[in-house]
Amino acid sequence: EKKKSTLCGKRCIVTAGATIEPIDPVRYITNHSTGKMGYAIAAALRARGAEVQLISGRTVLDTPVGVERIYVLSAEDMYREATQRFEDADIAVMCAAVADYTPAKVAEHKIKKSDDDMSIELVRTKDIAAALGAVKGDRVLVGFALESDAGVKSAQSKLKRKNLNFIVLNSLTDKGAGFGVDTNKVTFIDSNGSQSLPL
Repeated sequence: EKKKSTLCGKRCIVTAGATIEPIDPVRYITNHSTGKMGYAIAAALRARGAEVQLISGRTVLDTPVGVERIYVLSAEDMYREATQRFEDADIAVMCAAVADYTPAKVAEHKIKKSDDDMSIELVRTKDIAAALGAVKGDRVLVGFALESDAGVKSAQSKLKRKNLNFIVLNSLTDKGAGFGVDTNKVTFIDSNGSQSLPL
């Protein structure tokens, strides 16, 4: 019972899933995130008594019981919802796979195929975790890092740069970790060091 009520009275926001960055009315840029991690975290926070708002990209998952889901599409949508809702939150867990780049221009009509190659100009999206880190005060901010190489060093850099309380490192090189699986293997990193958890 004690474990179940440890977050009573706390307001949490969780971002989850992949964003979609439109190219034209029928095409977009996205990634392989399914949202499973973020939805599991939202459910766990709720089970411990927290009031949870789940800011979610597109997914096939059911909303966890007792959790409010806010559905978004693009990185810009997720930035807007996260920054607004963080004002009233105690804890934010940034678990979504947010696009780092988005098309500079979105075509109004479907881009026609031709015999030539085509390039798309991409511009940087806003960094949601860094934006929250800049104003967080004494609130708890958790980041995630998905890396394929030099994982710990890169995650430690993100921890400091974005003013996070801790960061959770997912490695694509670990068997059973990554996108679309029901298992995971992560390392928790904070200013005092790191702790690797089993599969």
